[in-house]
Amino acid sequence: MTHQDIPIMLEHYVKKILSARVYEAAHETPLSPAPLLSRRFGNHIFIKREDLQPVYSFKIRGAYNKMAQLTDEQKACGVIAASAGNHAQGLAYHGKRLGVPVTIVMPTTTPIIKVTQTRSHGATVVQFGEKFDDAYAHARELEAAQGLTFVHPFDEPDIIAGQGTVALEMLEDAPEIDTLVIPIGGGGLFSGMGTAARAMKPDIRLIGVQAELYPSMYGFLKSTDLACDGDTLAEGIAVKQPGSVTRRFVERLADDIVL
Repeated sequence: MTHQDIPIMLEHYVKKILSARVYEAAHETPLSPAPLLSRRFGNHIFIKREDLQPVYSFKIRGAYNKMAQLTDEQKACGVIAASAGNHAQGLAYHGKRLGVPVTIVMPTTTPIIKVTQTRSHGATVVQFGEKFDDAYAHARELEAAQGLTFVHPFDEPDIIAGQGTVALEMLEDAPEIDTLVIPIGGGGLFSGMGTAARAMKPDIRLIGVQAELYPSMYGFLKSTDLACDGDTLAEGIAVKQPGSVTRRFVERLADDIVL
């Protein structure tokens, strides 16, 4: 794919991003200059302040966009997700506001502050397994057993669309930006932001970043089998398998992925 050509799949997602129901719950956050980093690297670097969202993360965007579009029956039965923290807090926050029961399955290694904050929003927290993939498998079992709606943290169209609004804001605030550096766990943030950014500025560079211990998307794009395991401070992106949907976006959009 050339950068001048947005495939039909991406055009569809651009429309979803533009119509995403995000600002009923999330804030439009500032884009702050980073003078120390800029001097260090001899460039003009900006940081998108998603830590200023109500749950301190961009995850609030996709979570609300998905939950706002559930049917009344789905809302009454409740939702379930697997998360190491930020997606969990986004769903729990919205569940409390919308009156939707929320169950979150978290790895046992999740920092206690994220467990506590998720519970503080009224969600039921089940801790299972050491890694995201363990929690994910258990959440899918509970989904089937209890008739809940599973809300995937990244491999879900409405989640991807909600996260894409981050890039819309960035390029509206600073249209001179020529490169976006985006963290990748499962790939939802990169998929949404990359789609929006490429539509607004076709020649923009899109660089994904993964933790060295969890290079799942990197391995997929580089056609190499790398181990994904170990302790990391970036537990939110400790994902062993990239999404089946998001990997298609990253493959088409990323100029590079670095570790």
